[in-house]
Amino acid sequence: MDVFVGKGPVLSPFPMTAPKSPRESEVVMTQMILPPDANPLNAAFGGKVMEWIDICGGIAAQRHCRQVVVTASMDDLHFHAPIRVGWIVTLRARVLAAFHTSMEVGVIVTAENPLDGSKHIATTALLTFVALAPDGSKVKVPQLLLETDEDRLALQEAHLRRAERLSRKDQGHQWQRALIGPVLVP
Repeated sequence: MDVFVGKGPVLSPFPMTAPKSPRESEVVMTQMILPPDANPLNAAFGGKVMEWIDICGGIAAQRHCRQVVVTASMDDLHFHAPIRVGWIVTLRARVLAAFHTSMEVGVIVTAENPLDGSKHIATTALLTFVALAPDGSKVKVPQLLLETDEDRLALQEAHLRRAERLSRKDQGHQWQRALIGPVLVP
């Protein structure tokens, strides 16, 4: 595992592969829950929040590698609390790990009641993005320049999650067979 620890710039003749701080990928997006974004309970429709998470995470991944990225997976998506119509939503994303051609990005969604200023974590998610060249082939992404203990711990945890994801990749197709039959399931 190539990990670069330290402070200051790292010079490389290949700018796309120079290690980058996770801070360089940070994204903050703000939205407001409007009636078209709501479910019948007058709270944010989960699919709309997932869309914003995907966009925010994708921007963070693209900032890190400066390539087109596509979503490979969304893991550990948790809706912790509802977000009411009229409330303000803040999404924060950051690259937590850079592998060979993929990156793990964490996204936290905070809900704010604009009338009293109270805030709470509403949703959290981990996503994996893959960097692509213009021809659609996968491209190497820069490694992370880890500057804090939190960055190092986040990377260690991401490697464990990746190993778990990869071990599950070819398992558990039974539920798919139950839905569509064995013909279309790999």
